[in-house]
This record gives sequence, C-alpha cells and structure tokens, in this order.
Amino acid sequence: MTTLTQGTVGALAPEVAVPSYDRSRLTVGIVHFGVGGFHRAHQAMYLDRLMNDGRAHDWAICGVGVLPGDARMRDALTAQDGLYTMVLKHPDGTREARVIGSITEYLFAPDDPEAVVEKMADPAVRIVSLTVTEGGYNIHPVTGEFDAEAPAIRADLAPGAVPATVFGLVTEALRRRRDRGAAPFTVMSCDNIQGNGHVARRTFTAFARLADPALAAWIEDAVAFPDSMVDRITPVTTDEDREDLVRRFGVEDAWPVVCEPFTQWVLEDRFSSGRPPWEEAGVQVVADVEPYELMKLRLLNAGHQSLCYFGYLAGYRYAHEATADPAIATFLLGYMDAEATPTLRPVPGIDLAAYKRTLIERFSNPEVRDTLARLCAESSDRIPKWLLPVVREQLARGGEVARAAAVVASWARYAEGADESGEPIEIVDRLRDRLTAAARTQREHPTAFIEDRDLFGDLADDKRFVEPYLRALESLHTKGARATVRELAERGTCA
Repeated sequence: MTTLTQGTVGALAPEVAVPSYDRSRLTVGIVHFGVGGFHRAHQAMYLDRLMNDGRAHDWAICGVGVLPGDARMRDALTAQDGLYTMVLKHPDGTREARVIGSITEYLFAPDDPEAVVEKMADPAVRIVSLTVTEGGYNIHPVTGEFDAEAPAIRADLAPGAVPATVFGLVTEALRRRRDRGAAPFTVMSCDNIQGNGHVARRTFTAFARLADPALAAWIEDAVAFPDSMVDRITPVTTDEDREDLVRRFGVEDAWPVVCEPFTQWVLEDRFSSGRPPWEEAGVQVVADVEPYELMKLRLLNAGHQSLCYFGYLAGYRYAHEATADPAIATFLLGYMDAEATPTLRPVPGIDLAAYKRTLIERFSNPEVRDTLARLCAESSDRIPKWLLPVVREQLARGGEVARAAAVVASWARYAEGADESGEPIEIVDRLRDRLTAAARTQREHPTAFIEDRDLFGDLADDKRFVEPYLRALESLHTKGARATVRELAERGTCA
C-alpha cells in the first residue's frame, strides 16, 4: 500500500495513471471556490488532460474553501500535495484509477482571507471559477434577486469588514486589480443553474453595487461571466470507496473521487483574460450554451428529482435500484418525453431521443451507487431551478404537467420526515424546519406545502397544477409510493 503524495506517485502500481508532467513547473492561473467531488472529477480533470498533453502548464488550480466544512478538504489535499485519485466506475464492475495533478495549492479562507484575496489579485490568475452549489449564489428562489439582507452579506458589507463570503472575497480582489491597473479575471460558474454565467454576473455585481457603485460599473463593463453546462454523476466518496482503492490498486488516498465514465462540459467562449485550450481536451466551446443547459437541467437534473423521492419512499436507497423499477423508469421517461422535452430548444449536434436513453443507462449504472439521499438533499434549491420552470412553460403553452406535479407531491410527502413504515427520514435542506412543518400539516391542509410562495410562486393558485398535485399527494398517503408511481406510469395521472 502506498500513501499518495508527490514523493510516492512514481511508486504506484502501473495500472494507475499518473501525471506525466513536472508539477513543480506549474503556475497557478485559476482560483476555484468549492473544491468538492464534482470539481475534482470534472474541471480539474480536463485541465489534467491538457497538462498531460504538454499544454496549460500556466493554468494550474488554487482551490479555496470558504465554509467551515471545507477544512476537511484543506487537510486532505495539503497532506497529499494537492494530488488525489479519480476512479471511474464502469457498469461491468471494472475500475480505472488516475491520479490528478492540476490542483497545486489550497487556501482555507477562514484561516487567512487576505491570502485568498491576494492570490486572486495576482495578474497571473486569469479565471476565478465556482462550484458553490445551487444555493451558493444567495438568490431568491422565485424572483432570482440577490438577497442583500442575508446576515453573512450584511457582515461583509459592514465598514472595515474582513471579507468572509465568496462575494466579498472576489469583489475585493477585483477592486485591487482595478486599482493596480491589472486586467480583470473571468468569473466562471460551473454550477447547475440555468444561465449560470448570467446569475453570477447579477449576484456579484449586486453585491459590488452595495459596496461600491463605481466598482460595480467597472465589473459590469470589464469582467466576463461565461455560461457553462457541466455533467458527470459524482456520488459522495465513502469509506468503502477508499478501501476499494487500497484493495484494487494499493493506493491510500484520504479523499479520492469516484464517478461515472460519462462526462460533458459545454462552455461559452467569453473570457476577460484568456483561457486554456479546453476544446483540445474534449470541452464543447460554443457561442450559446442555453440549449445544452436546458437539456441537462430539465432532463438529467429534474429527472433525478423525478425518481428520487418516489424511489426513497418505495424503499430503494440507490438511483440504480429505483431506475430498475419498471414503473419508475416508465414514469421518468413519460416526464422527459411529454413534459420536459416540449420546453427545450433544438440542441446542436444532440439526438434528444438518444440522450434520454443514455440518461436511463447512466442512472442504471449499479457500480456508481449514487444514493437517493444525495439526490433528495437541498431540494428547496433544486426543484425551483430545475423542475418548476418546466411546469410554468408547460402551463403557459397548455401542455401536460401531471407528472411534474406528482414529483412535487412526492417531495412534499418525503418532507414529512418519516417513510411509509414510520421510520424517520433525515431531511437535508437549508429550509428543513420550514418545509417539514408545512408538510406535516398537509393531511389536514393538502395545499400547505405548495403555498410557500418563496418556493412555488403562484402555482398554488393554478388548478391545472393543483389538481394533479392533490391527486398524487392523496394517493401517496392512501396507497403508498409504489402504487402511486405505477398508476402514474400507466395513465400519467392518479385515479
């Protein structure tokens, strides 16, 4: 067994791919906020591809953690010189292990916020990228406006405050670059939000406007915020994954990342100060990302929500188990075909029918072992961004919404916090208390959950949505998840 560090990487088993480049010669060109499993299986991996081809050696990544929980990643990466193992899990049980070397530095902002700001203020850094989750942009789930009253934001805006949020840190770095006559960096969002570049522009300039209107005007004029669509199923790393890495490959890694073989990145070609030649590593660099992101958000991401609550309530614990249930698979395809697909624009170079078949195959991969609990988490950030836009567009065109309404009903039932056997469900959501309180009143007040206008807007006033929602919710309460999804699969609605 070999503990992964820069000094031991050359001693790893030959079946483990390792960086072919001299990491000591890399220089940081990207600062990334939110170094989790997805970033390490996706953006960092694409850079590692380029570096192995002798390119992009001046685009290494400095990771940044802002939240208290990020200290664990700091400790893991620091001990391993930024190295980690990425393991592809193929459906047939085979594994591919590869050591990624593109992250060369990690800063934990609570330890030294000044170091984070100065790193971004360095002209060598030309991109600041983000995977801070759907909820990390501090936006109202219905209006999409920046929440200026959030306590962390108010604290960052106080006179003389040391920046602590991603907004405060990035804005201060941009102010220093402007004042020093340095070109601005690009802010590149890689989160699952429709128009993520536009959302980043709106939120960062909103914060800057509150702090310094002149700086906000400069940011709006000078800083690029490209849109992107990112895709790779990356489940949470488990102790079993760590043990499997030791058993199969002899590598001891504090925090490897595991993922499916499929990966996709579609990126708008809009950058303030240059970019790596990502297209040479398989990235689709395009003029308009929106058709691709709508496809992914409304088919893959909303598709995950379509199966996860029903699946969990039906007794399944993994995505592949739920997808193997013929009723859930039929219901999922019905949602994608009849409700999501009509809201999509033509997607250049993509066969949507084949894409949907591929999604079912990906969800069915038993080796990935993507937990339904992960998919059910943070629903108050996900459902309003991924599923409800489909509902609203379908209502506007007079289309079907019965399946999407049933998905919301399954979330409402899940949010009660107990399964059909009375066993507790751990609700992981920033609005957990509020959601559970409403859900636990819905047997007496059936529309209580969807009357939360911050999440659902006026959908509780539209009978075209409310009627199928109430039918599905009643069926979930009286017949259970298996019978409900079976009827939905057969008829698209509940009798």
